[in-house]
Amino acid sequence: MSTDHLFSPLKLRSLPLSHRIAVSPMCEYSSTDGFANDWHFVHLGSRAVGGAALVLTEASAVSPEGRISPADLGIYKDEHVAGLKRITGFLHEHGAKAGVQLAHAGRKASMAVPWDTPERRIPASEGGWQPVAPSAIPFSDHYGTPLELDRAGMEKIVADFVAATHRAAAAGFDVVEVHAAHGYLLHEFLSPLSNHRTDDYGGSFENRVRFPLEVVRAVRANWPAELPIFVRISATDWAPESLGPSWDLEQSVEFAKLLKQEGIDLVDVSTGGNHPAQQIPVGAGYQVHHSETIRREAGIPTAAVGMITEPAQADQIVRTGQADLVLLARELLRHPYWPLQAAEVLRQEIAWPVQYVRARRSR
Repeated sequence: MSTDHLFSPLKLRSLPLSHRIAVSPMCEYSSTDGFANDWHFVHLGSRAVGGAALVLTEASAVSPEGRISPADLGIYKDEHVAGLKRITGFLHEHGAKAGVQLAHAGRKASMAVPWDTPERRIPASEGGWQPVAPSAIPFSDHYGTPLELDRAGMEKIVADFVAATHRAAAAGFDVVEVHAAHGYLLHEFLSPLSNHRTDDYGGSFENRVRFPLEVVRAVRANWPAELPIFVRISATDWAPESLGPSWDLEQSVEFAKLLKQEGIDLVDVSTGGNHPAQQIPVGAGYQVHHSETIRREAGIPTAAVGMITEPAQADQIVRTGQADLVLLARELLRHPYWPLQAAEVLRQEIAWPVQYVRARRSR
């Protein structure tokens, strides 16, 4: 049993978090040419005002071709830094730490924003671009066939992650998270469903984890030693057996052990996203047991995410050692001030913005 609770502090390297509630990365599809704007400032800033200890940006593309859509947030050119720095400054002013998720969409790139239905790929005539992947296997019929990466292409992607890491430091972020989940590029290398390579980067587990580890190693080497790095993974593809070998929890545990050896401080445990035939048993806390298993068997701090909505539920996750950090997504879209409200429910102390103290319930 853990002696920690949802509102106990957490320290990762030299970074202190005031409690265990963080904002999960959530794509907003509201950028032009990758730039953060007033939407991002208000969206992310309001979660800091609402009491989150750590606010993570949405997936921020490390290159233009690494975007999911033309409206993705980016960190692929130096001009992006100023807008991001404005946001991190506000987050820090209101007591939250700031994190950025570094991402490459791989074969799921060059798509229309999700509310532009039906789902469709953006063609070159509309400003689309050629997706890349470990193998020339489209995600589905709605997606384009990706170009199989050669070694030069892979080296460019590593360099893009490194450049984005330096920009993240310049923008004042406290945490970088490498996105290796949800069917995007690094997950595509991990899973046999999307990686059919016959070279040193495909086939065996050791080969499939090789490129993600190269990226992680490069990011760690270029991020301040005193600050933490997270890696988000999909602990399972949720793939039916009829599809053949896929990525699963057992491999995720082994991958997490390797991430720990590379100096990664926390594994952000999500699931799915790499095959349209996935069978996900969605329900309250449906991914939490993956976080618990990885934390226990790999001996690395984890974050739990997915259908966590109630204060007592989140508190139990930390108290019982299922995760060290609880990431909220849609619940914080519905209720931006959830952390303040949860502290009231659980009768824990948390700092309120002085402008809002008049609304705090008396004890």
